[in-house]
Amino acid sequence: MAEKIESIRNELNDSTVSNQEELEKFRLRYIGRKNVIADLFGEMKSVAPEERKGFGQKVNELKQLAQTKFQEHITNLEPTDDSQDKSVDLTLPSASDSFGSIHPLTATKQRFIEIFERIGFNVSSGPEIEDDWHNFTALNFPENHPAREMQDTFFIEKDPDVALRTHTSSVQVRVMEQQEPPIRTLSPGRVFRNEAISARAHCIFHQMEGLYVDKGVSFADLKQTLYHFAREMYSKNTEVRFRPSYFPFTEPSAEIDISCQICHGEGCNICKHTGWVEIGGSGMVDPNVLKNCGIDPEVYSGFAFGMGIERITMLKHQITDLRLFTENDIRFLKQFSTL
Repeated sequence: MAEKIESIRNELNDSTVSNQEELEKFRLRYIGRKNVIADLFGEMKSVAPEERKGFGQKVNELKQLAQTKFQEHITNLEPTDDSQDKSVDLTLPSASDSFGSIHPLTATKQRFIEIFERIGFNVSSGPEIEDDWHNFTALNFPENHPAREMQDTFFIEKDPDVALRTHTSSVQVRVMEQQEPPIRTLSPGRVFRNEAISARAHCIFHQMEGLYVDKGVSFADLKQTLYHFAREMYSKNTEVRFRPSYFPFTEPSAEIDISCQICHGEGCNICKHTGWVEIGGSGMVDPNVLKNCGIDPEVYSGFAFGMGIERITMLKHQITDLRLFTENDIRFLKQFSTL
Protein backbone atom coordinates (compact mmCIF):
# COMPACT_ATOMS: atom_id res chain seq x y z
CA MET A 1 0.00 0.00 0.00
CA ALA A 2 2.89 2.34 0.82
CA GLU A 3 4.32 1.70 -2.65
CA LYS A 4 1.01 2.75 -4.23
CA ILE A 5 0.96 6.00 -2.26
CA GLU A 6 4.54 6.75 -3.25
CA SER A 7 3.80 5.98 -6.90
CA ILE A 8 0.88 8.46 -6.98
CA ARG A 9 3.02 11.10 -5.20
CA ASN A 10 5.68 10.76 -7.87
CA GLU A 11 3.00 11.06 -10.60
CA LEU A 12 1.77 14.30 -9.08
CA ASN A 13 5.25 15.79 -8.68
CA ASP A 14 6.22 14.90 -12.25
CA SER A 15 2.87 15.93 -13.83
CA THR A 16 2.78 18.60 -16.54
CA VAL A 17 -0.23 20.26 -18.19
CA SER A 18 -0.01 22.21 -21.44
CA ASN A 19 -3.69 22.70 -22.42
CA GLN A 20 -7.23 22.56 -21.12
CA GLU A 21 -7.75 18.98 -22.25
CA GLU A 22 -4.77 17.75 -20.19
CA LEU A 23 -5.95 19.84 -17.23
CA GLU A 24 -9.34 18.13 -17.35
CA LYS A 25 -7.66 14.68 -17.46
CA PHE A 26 -5.61 15.65 -14.37
CA ARG A 27 -8.74 16.79 -12.57
CA LEU A 28 -10.64 13.59 -13.32
CA ARG A 29 -7.72 11.35 -12.21
CA TYR A 30 -6.76 13.13 -8.96
CA ILE A 31 -9.56 15.58 -8.00
CA GLY A 32 -12.81 14.28 -9.46
CA ARG A 33 -15.53 12.42 -7.61
CA LYS A 34 -14.05 9.01 -8.46
CA ASN A 35 -10.24 9.36 -8.43
CA VAL A 36 -7.21 7.29 -7.50
CA ILE A 37 -6.81 9.03 -4.13
CA ALA A 38 -10.43 8.38 -3.19
CA ASP A 39 -9.82 4.72 -4.02
CA LEU A 40 -7.05 4.66 -1.38
CA PHE A 41 -9.54 5.80 1.28
CA GLY A 42 -11.75 2.89 0.22
CA GLU A 43 -8.91 0.45 0.84
CA MET A 44 -8.40 1.59 4.44
CA LYS A 45 -10.57 -1.28 5.69
CA SER A 46 -7.91 -3.73 4.59
CA VAL A 47 -5.16 -1.93 6.57
CA ALA A 48 -4.23 -3.26 10.02
CA PRO A 49 -5.97 -1.28 12.80
CA GLU A 50 -2.72 -0.07 14.32
CA GLU A 51 -1.57 1.31 10.92
CA ARG A 52 -4.76 3.06 9.89
CA LYS A 53 -3.94 6.42 11.52
CA GLY A 54 -0.60 6.72 9.74
CA PHE A 55 -2.13 5.50 6.48
CA GLY A 56 -4.93 8.08 6.69
CA GLN A 57 -2.44 10.90 7.28
CA LYS A 58 -0.41 9.94 4.22
CA VAL A 59 -3.52 9.75 2.02
CA ASN A 60 -4.67 13.19 3.23
CA GLU A 61 -1.22 14.61 2.43
CA LEU A 62 -1.54 13.11 -1.02
CA LYS A 63 -4.97 14.72 -1.45
CA GLN A 64 -3.61 18.15 -0.46
CA LEU A 65 -0.71 17.70 -2.88
CA ALA A 66 -3.17 16.97 -5.70
CA GLN A 67 -5.13 20.17 -4.91
CA THR A 68 -1.93 22.24 -4.84
CA LYS A 69 -0.71 20.84 -8.15
CA PHE A 70 -4.11 21.42 -9.74
CA GLN A 71 -4.05 25.10 -8.79
CA GLU A 72 -0.48 25.42 -10.09
CA HIS A 73 -1.52 23.96 -13.44
CA ILE A 74 -4.47 26.37 -13.68
CA THR A 75 -2.18 29.32 -12.96
CA ASN A 76 0.37 28.19 -15.54
CA LEU A 77 -2.32 27.95 -18.21
CA GLU A 78 -3.65 31.50 -17.62
CA PRO A 79 -2.34 33.87 -20.33
CA THR A 80 -0.14 36.80 -19.29
CA ASP A 81 -0.37 40.28 -20.80
CA ASP A 82 2.64 39.47 -23.00
CA SER A 83 1.03 36.33 -24.36
CA GLN A 84 -2.22 37.97 -25.49
CA ASP A 85 -3.01 37.96 -29.17
CA LYS A 86 -1.92 41.37 -30.42
CA SER A 87 -4.24 41.02 -33.44
CA VAL A 88 -7.28 41.56 -31.18
CA ASP A 89 -8.30 45.22 -30.94
CA LEU A 90 -9.32 45.66 -27.31
CA THR A 91 -10.73 49.14 -28.02
CA LEU A 92 -13.59 47.71 -30.09
CA PRO A 93 -17.03 47.47 -28.38
CA SER A 94 -18.02 44.01 -27.23
CA ALA A 95 -20.49 41.93 -29.21
CA SER A 96 -23.94 42.63 -27.81
CA ASP A 97 -26.34 39.89 -26.81
CA SER A 98 -29.59 39.40 -28.64
CA PHE A 99 -32.52 40.85 -26.70
CA GLY A 100 -36.23 40.20 -27.04
CA SER A 101 -38.71 42.83 -28.16
CA ILE A 102 -42.10 44.11 -27.10
CA HIS A 103 -44.96 42.10 -28.58
CA PRO A 104 -46.87 44.15 -31.20
CA LEU A 105 -50.12 43.89 -29.19
CA THR A 106 -48.37 45.17 -26.07
CA ALA A 107 -46.83 48.02 -28.05
CA THR A 108 -50.26 49.02 -29.38
CA LYS A 109 -51.78 48.88 -25.90
CA GLN A 110 -49.00 51.07 -24.51
CA ARG A 111 -49.43 53.59 -27.33
CA PHE A 112 -53.22 53.57 -26.79
CA ILE A 113 -52.76 54.33 -23.08
CA GLU A 114 -50.17 57.00 -23.80
CA ILE A 115 -52.58 58.87 -26.10
CA PHE A 116 -55.44 58.87 -23.60
CA GLU A 117 -53.34 59.60 -20.51
CA ARG A 118 -52.47 62.93 -22.12
CA ILE A 119 -56.15 63.92 -22.02
CA GLY A 120 -56.78 62.84 -18.43
CA PHE A 121 -57.72 59.16 -18.63
CA ASN A 122 -56.39 56.62 -16.12
CA VAL A 123 -56.19 52.81 -16.43
CA SER A 124 -58.41 50.34 -14.57
CA SER A 125 -58.48 46.55 -14.50
CA GLY A 126 -60.79 43.78 -13.31
CA PRO A 127 -61.19 39.99 -13.14
CA GLU A 128 -61.31 37.85 -16.27
CA ILE A 129 -63.88 35.54 -14.61
CA GLU A 130 -67.06 37.56 -14.09
CA ASP A 131 -70.51 37.15 -12.60
CA ASP A 132 -73.72 37.78 -14.53
CA TRP A 133 -74.32 41.18 -12.93
CA HIS A 134 -71.09 42.84 -14.03
CA ASN A 135 -70.86 41.10 -17.41
CA PHE A 136 -74.50 41.34 -18.54
CA THR A 137 -77.26 42.62 -16.24
CA ALA A 138 -75.71 45.91 -15.09
CA LEU A 139 -74.94 46.66 -18.75
CA ASN A 140 -78.61 46.47 -19.71
CA PHE A 141 -78.43 43.10 -21.50
CA PRO A 142 -81.96 41.58 -21.68
CA GLU A 143 -82.39 38.02 -20.38
CA ASN A 144 -82.92 36.67 -23.91
CA HIS A 145 -79.85 38.38 -25.42
CA PRO A 146 -77.80 36.00 -27.64
CA ALA A 147 -74.59 36.77 -25.71
CA ARG A 148 -76.09 34.93 -22.73
CA GLU A 149 -76.30 31.68 -24.70
CA MET A 150 -73.76 28.87 -24.33
CA GLN A 151 -72.84 29.02 -28.02
CA ASP A 152 -71.57 32.60 -27.64
CA THR A 153 -70.07 32.73 -24.13
CA PHE A 154 -67.74 30.44 -22.15
CA PHE A 155 -69.77 29.73 -19.01
CA ILE A 156 -67.95 28.24 -16.03
CA GLU A 157 -71.15 27.47 -14.18
CA LYS A 158 -74.85 28.26 -14.42
CA ASP A 159 -77.26 29.47 -11.73
CA PRO A 160 -75.65 31.64 -10.63
CA ASP A 161 -74.02 32.47 -13.94
CA VAL A 162 -70.24 32.75 -13.88
CA ALA A 163 -68.41 33.17 -17.18
CA LEU A 164 -65.19 34.26 -18.82
CA ARG A 165 -65.81 37.94 -19.50
CA THR A 166 -66.95 38.74 -23.03
CA HIS A 167 -65.78 42.39 -22.88
CA THR A 168 -63.95 44.74 -20.56
CA SER A 169 -67.16 46.75 -20.05
CA SER A 170 -67.48 44.75 -16.83
CA VAL A 171 -64.48 46.72 -15.52
CA GLN A 172 -66.31 49.98 -16.28
CA VAL A 173 -69.25 48.77 -14.17
CA ARG A 174 -66.93 48.08 -11.25
CA VAL A 175 -65.32 51.53 -11.59
CA MET A 176 -68.71 53.29 -11.62
CA GLU A 177 -69.85 51.28 -8.58
CA GLN A 178 -66.76 52.26 -6.59
CA GLN A 179 -66.02 55.80 -7.80
CA GLU A 180 -68.05 58.98 -8.00
CA PRO A 181 -67.94 61.10 -11.19
CA PRO A 182 -66.03 62.62 -12.83
CA ILE A 183 -64.68 59.36 -14.26
CA ARG A 184 -62.22 59.04 -17.13
CA THR A 185 -60.84 55.54 -17.44
CA LEU A 186 -59.45 53.02 -19.91
CA SER A 187 -60.05 49.29 -19.41
CA PRO A 188 -57.58 47.15 -21.37
CA GLY A 189 -57.60 43.38 -21.07
CA ARG A 190 -58.13 39.93 -22.44
CA VAL A 191 -61.67 38.77 -23.31
CA PHE A 192 -63.20 35.48 -24.41
CA ARG A 193 -65.92 34.55 -26.89
CA ASN A 194 -66.96 31.22 -28.34
CA GLU A 195 -65.91 31.87 -31.93
CA ALA A 196 -64.23 29.75 -34.57
CA ILE A 197 -60.57 30.72 -35.04
CA SER A 198 -59.80 32.26 -38.43
CA ALA A 199 -57.75 35.03 -40.01
CA ARG A 200 -60.31 37.58 -38.72
CA ALA A 201 -61.56 36.03 -35.45
CA HIS A 202 -60.26 34.28 -32.35
CA CYS A 203 -61.81 32.88 -29.16
CA ILE A 204 -59.31 34.94 -27.09
CA PHE A 205 -58.51 38.53 -27.97
CA HIS A 206 -57.79 41.90 -26.35
CA GLN A 207 -60.01 44.93 -25.91
CA MET A 208 -59.46 48.53 -24.95
CA GLU A 209 -62.58 50.24 -23.65
CA GLY A 210 -62.93 53.84 -22.56
CA LEU A 211 -65.44 55.57 -20.29
CA TYR A 212 -66.05 59.25 -19.51
CA VAL A 213 -68.79 60.23 -17.05
CA ASP A 214 -69.33 63.79 -15.83
CA LYS A 215 -71.86 66.61 -15.92
CA GLY A 216 -72.74 67.79 -19.42
CA VAL A 217 -70.91 65.11 -21.43
CA SER A 218 -72.28 65.01 -24.99
CA PHE A 219 -71.92 63.04 -28.23
CA ALA A 220 -69.75 65.89 -29.52
CA ASP A 221 -67.23 65.11 -26.77
CA LEU A 222 -67.21 61.47 -27.87
CA LYS A 223 -66.59 62.38 -31.51
CA GLN A 224 -63.77 64.80 -30.78
CA THR A 225 -62.08 62.32 -28.43
CA LEU A 226 -62.09 59.59 -31.09
CA TYR A 227 -60.96 62.01 -33.81
CA HIS A 228 -58.00 62.83 -31.60
CA PHE A 229 -57.22 59.14 -30.97
CA ALA A 230 -57.38 58.09 -34.65
CA ARG A 231 -55.07 60.86 -35.81
CA GLU A 232 -52.57 60.24 -33.00
CA MET A 233 -52.56 56.46 -33.52
CA TYR A 234 -52.38 56.50 -37.32
CA SER A 235 -51.78 59.82 -39.07
CA LYS A 236 -53.06 63.38 -39.24
CA ASN A 237 -54.80 62.56 -42.51
CA THR A 238 -56.91 59.74 -41.05
CA GLU A 239 -60.64 60.26 -41.57
CA VAL A 240 -63.25 59.05 -39.07
CA ARG A 241 -66.93 58.37 -39.57
CA PHE A 242 -69.74 57.20 -37.29
CA ARG A 243 -72.51 54.83 -38.40
CA PRO A 244 -75.71 54.40 -36.35
CA SER A 245 -75.78 51.07 -34.52
CA TYR A 246 -77.23 49.34 -31.45
CA PHE A 247 -75.60 48.23 -28.19
CA PRO A 248 -77.55 47.40 -25.01
CA PHE A 249 -75.37 49.66 -22.86
CA THR A 250 -75.28 52.83 -24.99
CA GLU A 251 -77.96 55.05 -26.54
CA PRO A 252 -77.48 56.50 -29.09
CA SER A 253 -74.82 54.11 -30.39
CA ALA A 254 -72.44 54.22 -33.35
CA GLU A 255 -69.88 52.05 -35.09
CA ILE A 256 -66.49 53.74 -35.56
CA ASP A 257 -64.86 53.57 -39.01
CA ILE A 258 -61.55 55.01 -40.15
CA SER A 259 -60.22 55.51 -43.65
CA CYS A 260 -58.33 52.39 -44.77
CA GLN A 261 -54.63 52.69 -43.89
CA ILE A 262 -53.63 50.25 -46.62
CA CYS A 263 -55.29 51.68 -49.72
CA HIS A 264 -55.87 55.18 -48.26
CA GLY A 265 -59.52 55.19 -49.26
CA GLU A 266 -59.10 53.92 -52.83
CA GLY A 267 -60.52 50.45 -52.08
CA CYS A 268 -58.83 47.08 -51.40
CA ASN A 269 -59.59 43.60 -50.04
CA ILE A 270 -58.99 44.70 -46.44
CA CYS A 271 -61.69 47.40 -46.57
CA LYS A 272 -63.84 45.36 -48.98
CA HIS A 273 -63.35 48.10 -51.57
CA THR A 274 -65.26 50.65 -49.49
CA GLY A 275 -62.28 52.72 -48.37
CA TRP A 276 -63.40 52.37 -44.71
CA VAL A 277 -62.50 49.90 -41.93
CA GLU A 278 -64.47 49.41 -38.71
CA ILE A 279 -62.34 49.70 -35.55
CA GLY A 280 -64.94 49.59 -32.76
CA GLY A 281 -68.21 50.67 -31.24
CA SER A 282 -69.23 53.69 -29.19
CA GLY A 283 -72.13 55.67 -27.78
CA MET A 284 -73.61 57.60 -24.90
CA VAL A 285 -73.91 55.53 -21.73
CA ASP A 286 -77.50 54.31 -21.36
CA PRO A 287 -79.26 55.93 -18.35
CA ASN A 288 -80.20 52.45 -17.08
CA VAL A 289 -76.51 51.53 -16.85
CA LEU A 290 -75.80 54.67 -14.82
CA LYS A 291 -78.70 53.83 -12.49
CA ASN A 292 -77.50 50.24 -12.06
CA CYS A 293 -74.12 51.58 -10.95
CA GLY A 294 -75.56 54.08 -8.48
CA ILE A 295 -75.06 57.20 -10.63
CA ASP A 296 -77.94 59.67 -11.12
CA PRO A 297 -78.61 59.99 -14.91
CA GLU A 298 -80.46 63.24 -14.28
CA VAL A 299 -77.20 64.82 -13.10
CA TYR A 300 -74.53 62.96 -15.02
CA SER A 301 -74.05 61.69 -18.56
CA GLY A 302 -71.20 59.91 -20.22
CA PHE A 303 -69.82 58.20 -23.28
CA ALA A 304 -68.13 54.83 -23.79
CA PHE A 305 -66.22 53.17 -26.60
CA GLY A 306 -64.56 49.83 -27.22
CA MET A 307 -61.95 48.65 -29.71
CA GLY A 308 -60.06 45.45 -30.39
CA ILE A 309 -56.33 45.85 -29.85
CA GLU A 310 -55.69 43.20 -32.51
CA ARG A 311 -57.73 45.14 -35.08
CA ILE A 312 -55.90 48.39 -34.30
CA THR A 313 -52.52 46.63 -34.61
CA MET A 314 -53.45 44.92 -37.86
CA LEU A 315 -54.40 48.22 -39.45
CA LYS A 316 -51.34 50.04 -38.13
CA HIS A 317 -48.88 47.43 -39.45
CA GLN A 318 -50.89 46.06 -42.39
CA ILE A 319 -51.16 42.56 -40.90
CA THR A 320 -53.77 40.39 -42.62
CA ASP A 321 -54.01 37.32 -40.32
CA LEU A 322 -55.10 37.58 -36.67
CA ARG A 323 -53.57 34.18 -35.84
CA LEU A 324 -50.03 35.50 -36.27
CA PHE A 325 -50.27 37.27 -32.91
CA THR A 326 -50.55 34.00 -30.95
CA GLU A 327 -48.46 31.57 -33.03
CA ASN A 328 -45.16 32.85 -31.52
CA ASP A 329 -43.35 32.67 -34.83
CA ILE A 330 -39.99 34.39 -34.22
CA ARG A 331 -39.77 35.40 -37.88
CA PHE A 332 -42.97 37.39 -37.48
CA LEU A 333 -42.14 38.91 -34.09
CA LYS A 334 -38.64 40.01 -35.15
CA GLN A 335 -40.24 42.53 -37.49
CA PHE A 336 -41.31 44.54 -34.43
CA SER A 337 -37.95 44.53 -32.62
CA THR A 338 -37.72 48.32 -32.95
CA LEU A 339 -41.11 48.99 -31.34
